[in-house]
Amino acid sequence: MSELVDLETYGEGIGNATAVIRNNAARAGLNAPVPTCPGWTVTDLLAHQGMVHRWAAAMIRGVALPADFDRRTEAEGRRSGDLLDWVDDGMVSLLNALAPGAQRADLTFFLPGAATPLAGWARRECHETTIHALDAMSACLGRAPRADELWFSSALAVDGIDELLIGFLPGPRTRLRYRRPARITVSPSDRPEGWTVLTGPEHATASRGVADDADLVVGGTARQLYAALWNRGDEISVEGDEELLAAYRALMRIAW
Repeated sequence: MSELVDLETYGEGIGNATAVIRNNAARAGLNAPVPTCPGWTVTDLLAHQGMVHRWAAAMIRGVALPADFDRRTEAEGRRSGDLLDWVDDGMVSLLNALAPGAQRADLTFFLPGAATPLAGWARRECHETTIHALDAMSACLGRAPRADELWFSSALAVDGIDELLIGFLPGPRTRLRYRRPARITVSPSDRPEGWTVLTGPEHATASRGVADDADLVVGGTARQLYAALWNRGDEISVEGDEELLAAYRALMRIAW
């Protein structure tokens, strides 16, 4: 199991999530705070998302970028006459770069487990945009959205959990550690997939499948788990070592 959905679905996911960002940002207003990203306003969120779409499109196309690309591009978005349109333009550029047949022969991707580099980029940008769409919803609602308010499928949610645990968690930049060797299992109630996370004082790894002897069992629907594991929700069931869950929430964070 690598990606659980196809390129077309990832493209649709990027478009749908960008529409959710746009609609909720318009309703909340550019100065509204983003509860799921403390310290950010909607303007910060839009500038960040528009920058990331442009960054990913450039990576896929093989365009060399300056070291301060993120700062310069976010500033460009803030200066634009219409920040929402600027975000849309970045999405279109990204989707064009992801079009089958448009990619370079030497395209690479930075996370393990991708079926192809193009699929890895599509997957990453789909979930990047979906998570920030949850952030935009939180700005409009004044709280993190509930799972029953979300628009995406359980299959897409499972794919995003898999990317987080199998792709990001074992990486060198992940800070998830625990005072002793411990095991976490994640098991969606509405899907057959599951995962086991092993952590301890020195490292963390993850594998597909559910262990019987876990120190912590985290359950809920796929959408509930997706939001909670990406630190955008709390609608989950927890059995076992809650200190271990607190360590996950404090240390397992993805910048972008």
